[in-house]
Amino acid sequence: MTTLICGSIAYDNIMVFRDRFKNHILPDQIHILNVAFLVPEMRREFGGCAGNIAYNLQLLGGDPLIMATVGDDAPPYLARLDDLGLSRAHVRHVAGNFTAQAFITTDLDDNQITAFHPGAMSLSHQNRVGDVDGATLAIVAPDGREGMLQHAADLANAEIPFIFDPGQGMPMFSGDELLAFMQQATCACFNDYEAKMLCERTGLSIAQLAGLVEALIVTRGAAGSEIYAGDHRIRIPCVEADQVVDPTGCGDAYRAGLLYGIQQGWGWEKAGQLASVMGAIKIASRGGQNHQPSRQEIADKFAQAFGYAPW
Repeated sequence: MTTLICGSIAYDNIMVFRDRFKNHILPDQIHILNVAFLVPEMRREFGGCAGNIAYNLQLLGGDPLIMATVGDDAPPYLARLDDLGLSRAHVRHVAGNFTAQAFITTDLDDNQITAFHPGAMSLSHQNRVGDVDGATLAIVAPDGREGMLQHAADLANAEIPFIFDPGQGMPMFSGDELLAFMQQATCACFNDYEAKMLCERTGLSIAQLAGLVEALIVTRGAAGSEIYAGDHRIRIPCVEADQVVDPTGCGDAYRAGLLYGIQQGWGWEKAGQLASVMGAIKIASRGGQNHQPSRQEIADKFAQAFGYAPW
């Protein structure tokens, strides 16, 4: 059962400033801000929502199919997809562009300054859902604006159930557009901040929005998550991580757990529990795609947290 993952492929360039931004930014001079930070440490990670979700779904034994756009600097990422056995049949190279990438500088207080270049991601609408055969489930994750609008409409027209997951792309859409996404989607997933923004932009409560989809999922970090499904409000506890190292990509790991559970025909509580387990596994390693648990190790973590085996 193939799951279509519509979203970004990106490089995450992560740098560490061995001082504190506040020591170099004068509050009364920010109108003429001109600063430079020496960052001796830098690493480049494979990321992007589509890449991260597909990576985690494959760990679970799912069959992810990525739909994304990349630029001229994509060969290392494409080689990685080949090494992982992830199809790139619908990963489109857009010449003359960079692959989407984030440049993240973190100081000693864990404050971050991030610049994001969308690059080829802005042309994701060049990919067509109609070119895909055999997808039985999908997710519309953060991507280019026109691509997200088009892919959601195409999935709805093709009657392929999908999760709407706007993430950091939510500010690109009006309240009416967000409502249209909700009406097209089978379910929707937001973090706590995004859920509040959704309510503000649409003028509807969480309960009203939940009535538009089969399930509305709100993640709350260490406080766990909640799934609004019909008349039920299911609380999913946060699974304790072996160690807390890096939250980058935890939301994507969570969504992979949801997708796997949906494909398997599980109820929302069990799917949410697996999603929570995947987030806990991811947070114990740096980057969005460096954790390598076996399927049995995932099952053991699940059983430890919830008292029964998932498969």
